[in-house]
Amino acid sequence: MPDNSRNAARGVVAALAGPRSVELRQYALPEPGPGEALLEVLRANVCGSDVGIFHHRNPVLRDVVLGHEFVARVSALGDGLVQDSAGTPVSVGDRVVVVYFRVCGRCRPCGRGEFNMCVHWADTMAAPPGRAPHFHGAFATHYHLAAGRHFYVVPDVLTDAEVAGANCGLAQMLFTSERMGVRRGLTVVVQGCGGLGLYACAIGAASGARVIAVERDPRRIAAAVQFGAAEVVDLGVHTTAADRERRMLDLTDGDGADLVVEVTGRPEAFGEAVSFARTGGSIASVGNLGVGPGSELAISPATFTRKNLTVKGYLRYDPWYLRRALDFLVDTRDLHPYGAMSDRVYSLDEIPAAIARTESGHAMRAAVVP
Repeated sequence: MPDNSRNAARGVVAALAGPRSVELRQYALPEPGPGEALLEVLRANVCGSDVGIFHHRNPVLRDVVLGHEFVARVSALGDGLVQDSAGTPVSVGDRVVVVYFRVCGRCRPCGRGEFNMCVHWADTMAAPPGRAPHFHGAFATHYHLAAGRHFYVVPDVLTDAEVAGANCGLAQMLFTSERMGVRRGLTVVVQGCGGLGLYACAIGAASGARVIAVERDPRRIAAAVQFGAAEVVDLGVHTTAADRERRMLDLTDGDGADLVVEVTGRPEAFGEAVSFARTGGSIASVGNLGVGPGSELAISPATFTRKNLTVKGYLRYDPWYLRRALDFLVDTRDLHPYGAMSDRVYSLDEIPAAIARTESGHAMRAAVVP
C-alpha cells in the first residue's frame, strides 16, 4: 500500500496494474542510505521491451514500475557515495545514467565473467511498486539507486534527449556489435530501425561496415540513412519474403550478409534473417523477447546446418558498456541526430499513448518526461 505520511515529500510512479493497465501512484520519497542515491528522472524512453511488459508478455516483469531507459539528476546522496562506477566524482545536481539491471558479482554467471547473465538481474526491476523504496522504474518522478549499482556521470556536452537511450539501446548494441565482431569490410543487415536499429546502424557505420537497413516506415527509413545505413530494403516496396531475399542477394552480389542483427521483436523477422545471412554468416537475435502465443516460429534446423550459420542471442550487457556508450555519443553526436528519435514528449499520464505510438512503429523512441 502507498505510504500515507503527510509530512514526507512525495513522488509518483507509473505502476503496471495488469495487462495494458497503468496506474499513477504516490509514495513518500525515500532517504538514501549508505551507498545509495535518490535521483530525479529527467527523461525516459519507451523501449521495445516496455511494449511487451505492458502487454504482460514478459514472464518475470508483471507487477512493476514501468520504464528502464532514462537519464536522471542526483537529488540526494547517501553516505559514502562520492564517485560513479568509473571513479568520476559525483555530486547532488549531476546528471547520471544507470545500468538498469543488477550485477551482483557473486553468482555463477558473474563468476564466469558473464555479467549480463547475472541471476539477480531483476532484483530491483521486478520489485512491486508497493515495496519500499517504491521507485524501482524510470516512468516516475524519481528513481532509487541501490547500493552497488553501476551508474555513470553524464558529460555536459550531451543533452537529455541525446543521452536518454544510452543505458539500454546504445549500450546493448555496442555490446552486441563487439561480441559479433562488427568491423570494416563486413556487410551488416539491421532488421528494424527503431531505437536499437538506429544505434546498430551508427555503430556499424563507425566500425567501417557496410550497413543495410530493413524497414517499412518512411520516417524510420529516412532516419536509418541519417544514422549510417548505406542501403535500405523497403518492406513497403519489397512486399514478400521471397522478394526481400532477392533484393538482399542483389545488394550483396549474390552472397548474402556477413551478419544480420534482428531488433524488430517479430518472430517472422528472425526467419527472414536466416535467408538474408550468407553461408557461414551470423545472426544476432536481440529484439525477440516475448513468450507465449504469437511468439513462436516454425523453422527447419537443417537450414542452420546447411548454411553453417552462427546464431547468438543477446540480453543485457556488461555494465561498463554504459560508460562506452557515453563516449560513443560524445564522439559521434555531430554525425547523427540522437536527440530526434521521439516525435513528441509524453507525460506520465500519457504512458499508454506513448507505448501505443512505439508499438505502431511511428516513433523510434517515444520520450516520457515526468
